[in-house]
Amino acid sequence: MSGQDWIEKDFYAVLGVPKDADAATIKKAYRKLARTLHPDHNPGDAKSEERFKEVGEAYAVLSDPEQHAQYDQLRAMAGGPRFSAGAGGAGGAGFEDLFGGMFGGGAPGGGRVRYSTQGGGGFEDLLGGLFGGGGGGFRQPRRGSDVTATTTLPFRQAASGSTVTLSVDGRNVTARVPAGVSDGQKIRLRGKGQPGESGAPAGDLVITVSVTPHPLFSLDGNNVRITVPVAFDEAALGAQIDVPTLDGSTVKVKVPEGTPSGRTLRVRGKGITTPKGTGDLLVTVQVVVPQRLTGAAKDAVRAFAEATADADVRGNLMAQAKV
Repeated sequence: MSGQDWIEKDFYAVLGVPKDADAATIKKAYRKLARTLHPDHNPGDAKSEERFKEVGEAYAVLSDPEQHAQYDQLRAMAGGPRFSAGAGGAGGAGFEDLFGGMFGGGAPGGGRVRYSTQGGGGFEDLLGGLFGGGGGGFRQPRRGSDVTATTTLPFRQAASGSTVTLSVDGRNVTARVPAGVSDGQKIRLRGKGQPGESGAPAGDLVITVSVTPHPLFSLDGNNVRITVPVAFDEAALGAQIDVPTLDGSTVKVKVPEGTPSGRTLRVRGKGITTPKGTGDLLVTVQVVVPQRLTGAAKDAVRAFAEATADADVRGNLMAQAKV
């Protein structure tokens, strides 16, 4: 933004606040206008969009204590928005009259001292000297600040993807949460944060997603995990079992003979579908040990123990402990 912009634009009038408004009043006025004029609420309305930019520009200056003070000083010297950069006219004295009076009056012969606004060493450099700035006296417009928000999704919605509506700085923002989002994952929406200064890019909206746990399923990237109880005889002899899937159906899974507890079996293509592909269903076997046995069941277990007496399941345990 140029120094001339600061002189010509009445930022107080843009926000509809008095010149002695405090920071809280300025912020409140800005939020109200930004909510009303935001492009999301006025699609295709060029006037509202331009007004939205003007409001953001005004707030960027008046909300910054240093810029606010410089703005007030410059306008006090210039006499308000009627001040112009050309020769003095009906609206009042120009740059030449102001700075000619400050730095030595008129030129020899009654001529007016002129200060060019083009090329090097012009008006912007002069303002830089007055206010301690560099590179023309005024820094480049700043990108808008990022805004953070949180949302909580049930497990199934997180797995399949969902659309959520959030209230951010007094406005509603709709965001698409992709399928397979994990607990604590952050989603960034470009340009949905605070507006930038003087046409600079707006900041981003960063949403942190919390996922409510499911009693059976969990996510591992695009894969869905589930732990399934298996009876001792099914694990020892092998079996085919029905396993629930996330979509509510079931799939038959073959448990190979001699499957130990903790082994994971993979069912292709039954995980989460994302643009990167479809994951798998990972079935972890949990061999269930009966808590109570009937007399006949105990006899069967004793018979099994006798039949497998030569097998030592802990045969290598002590040797491995010494490694």
